[in-house]
Amino acid sequence: MTRDIDQVFAALSDPTRRTILAMLLEDDMAVTDVAEPFDMSLAAISKHLGVLSAAGLISQEKRGRVKWCKLEPDAMRKASVWMQGFGQFEPVNLDDFERFLARELSEVVSDEA
Repeated sequence: MTRDIDQVFAALSDPTRRTILAMLLEDDMAVTDVAEPFDMSLAAISKHLGVLSAAGLISQEKRGRVKWCKLEPDAMRKASVWMQGFGQFEPVNLDDFERFLARELSEVVSDEA
């Protein structure tokens, strides 16, 4: 279990990956669409997606010739339960998490402008 939680927190530690998660809150996306707003190579985005996949935060599936990404919010459940053990944290509310990611995404976009 510790390894799973470590992977989730490691995946969430990067602002690019948090932005990708925020984008996937809206709907499934093709890898090329995920890469579009970033000023980095498709290979770099693929590495970020690999980290998110390894942590279980997203799943990827090939549909025809296109690879699609889907958010898997249940992957954060173990990390949420672990944090609750400290008694200082409320259970993760996915609506609150969505608002948090939207704020993070808008800050990243405004910083890049």
